[in-house]
Amino acid sequence: MKLLVVIVSYRVTELTIDCLRSLAGEVDRVPGTRVAVCENGTGGDAADRIRAAIDENGWGRWAELTAIHPNRGFTGGNNAVIRPALESADPPEYVLLLNADTVVREHALDALVDFMDAHPKAGIAGSQLVSPDGTVECTPFPFPGIATELTRGLRFGLAIRLLAPWVGIRKTGDPQRAGWVSGASLIVRRAVFEQVGLLDEGLYTYYDDPDLCRRAAAAGWETWYVPGSRVVHLAGASTGLTGGRSPVRLPAYWHQARRRYFLKHHGPLYTAAADAAFILGYAAWRLSRWVRRKPVADPPHLLVDSIRNSVFCAGTSIPWVENPALSPPPPENLKIPNQEIETCEYS
Repeated sequence: MKLLVVIVSYRVTELTIDCLRSLAGEVDRVPGTRVAVCENGTGGDAADRIRAAIDENGWGRWAELTAIHPNRGFTGGNNAVIRPALESADPPEYVLLLNADTVVREHALDALVDFMDAHPKAGIAGSQLVSPDGTVECTPFPFPGIATELTRGLRFGLAIRLLAPWVGIRKTGDPQRAGWVSGASLIVRRAVFEQVGLLDEGLYTYYDDPDLCRRAAAAGWETWYVPGSRVVHLAGASTGLTGGRSPVRLPAYWHQARRRYFLKHHGPLYTAAADAAFILGYAAWRLSRWVRRKPVADPPHLLVDSIRNSVFCAGTSIPWVENPALSPPPPENLKIPNQEIETCEYS
């Protein structure tokens, strides 16, 4: 198999079908492409509707469905499909993680595959993500760090300009190196998974993309941004955290994933500095907004939640992010069992 496209669907059944529809005209551009949909515990008739769409549209030649329960987050849902594919008799050379809330544009797949074929040091590459109105989203990214946390909180123009060498990657129309790229459309060389492992299920849903890119970089692989591959992204459709009319409070698992990422890759002291950078910077920015009587469009309780979930209050042990579908969350050394899973065959 040349390419395995993995789509994890949770509460976005119709968007998943739309994503498959957009792939229908693209899969043949890369011979040896398969598409695997993981219905990730939505429940009801979600799996039946996706299966019916595959059958009725004749997509079964290149698409198949895996249904799991309960929901295992973005990381667990992807791994439920990637793991058996890598262990099959015909493992894919590349795996493309593709959000269910995306629509691929013409040549989105072959542009990524051609780039990877031409750049053997590239272990990961990401598409150019655009909103429905054509606005380019903020990819690629530098790795999260103290400087990025300070600017995320502070937001003053002067501070951002001073910290630009550490927090910004200048986007061009050509492929370019990046720290990390968005998991909404991210291609991974099989050798990367074989060397560094699959997605970290301890992260559940967020910070999985910088985590994978950082692990790949530590193993000597490059990450690239490939704007020739364009994908429309309806950000936040599954989680509901972005794209709505009013800000939504960030859930505990977002903050836990952030803490896990920093502690895992940087340790307690650096994480404490990153926490302090955001908290102090954001507090200063909120104070300036209050003094100038300017509105704030951030998620509710962001400052309090950030303090509560910092290492100063939550401690320095590396957390296993709580899965809302599982209570209590599994311990760090426990693998989530593949319970109630319809596995797909790769041959």
